[in-house]
Amino acid sequence: MTNAHGHHHTSDPVASMSPVEFWESRYGEADRIWTGSVNRVLADVAAGLTPGRALDLGCGEGGDAVWLAQQGWTVTGVDLSATAIERGRQAAVEVGIDPARLTLVAADLATWDTTERFDLVTCSFLHAWSVPLPRAEILTRATGFVAPGGHLLITSHASGPSWSDAEVHTGHDFPTPESELADLALDPDRWQVITSELRDRRTTAPDGTAATLSDVVTLVRRVP
Repeated sequence: MTNAHGHHHTSDPVASMSPVEFWESRYGEADRIWTGSVNRVLADVAAGLTPGRALDLGCGEGGDAVWLAQQGWTVTGVDLSATAIERGRQAAVEVGIDPARLTLVAADLATWDTTERFDLVTCSFLHAWSVPLPRAEILTRATGFVAPGGHLLITSHASGPSWSDAEVHTGHDFPTPESELADLALDPDRWQVITSELRDRRTTAPDGTAATLSDVVTLVRRVP
């Protein structure tokens, strides 16, 4: 839904927009919003796992989902924006992904459901800057999609980027490692916490200068 590389605007009259209208408008601003590259945290975690079934919640234009499919995973990606989903499908075609290996769905994460269970559920940078997002509810529901022995990976912004207008993030409740686990409300008999930490990430600011972003990384495993 949003991504590590996003730049967020408050000049739009978004107060009356629904989340779908907001994200369709956002994706309509450019031919591509995100870089299309896999998020580094996901790449690092997936490198240590045996490819199986993966679910990408808030998959945006499909950068992570396409990458996972290229690594041998069978992937389902879900995002609110039909425009983003269509771009993800185009990206998959361009790199020759077997259609049986990647399914992209335009749907609301607060209500989308499936009977399938996944070896990896990933959710990267699921934040709402201008429209409501039941984030804690979505993350709690995500735990229900994890197969026994599977992993749930959540990567989140721990703060706004140094170059952004502070007003954009006024009142935004950034997660902490502690709040992320609290929102998941995991049964300690059924879940193992592997990683719960702040992690810095080097990036490039819009003006081309080097910058560092801080992420919350949460990786948990459902006990078999």
